[in-house]
Amino acid sequence: VQLQACGGGLVQAGGSLRLSCAFSGFRFDDVAIGWFRQAPGKEREGVSCINKEDGSTYYAESVKGRFTISRDNAKNTVYLHMTGLKPEDTAVYYCASTAYLWTADWALRDSYDYWGQGTLVTVSS
Repeated sequence: VQLQACGGGLVQAGGSLRLSCAFSGFRFDDVAIGWFRQAPGKEREGVSCINKEDGSTYYAESVKGRFTISRDNAKNTVYLHMTGLKPEDTAVYYCASTAYLWTADWALRDSYDYWGQGTLVTVSS
């Protein structure tokens, strides 16, 4: 299994970015995909997740109403559309996959089996 995250960059506060996570090596519609981020000196935290089958979505409180996760099963890709970006959103963003997601644990690192390499998002004030 491989995950490739891209789309990061430098953006001003209030701006938008769309991250992509390309997935390969397993049936894409049989996995849930999560987005995590890690800011310098901080723990990696769950940002959002989209489940398989019904495509139910989950968000951290800090990004609700600003970020939207979606998946395109035809392209084996999950997107994270980020709007209203704030300097505190600055972090390396990672995507991860799991074939068996306990929805209550969607934000836990240990819930995921495979990880992408990360893409840096920098939000300037």
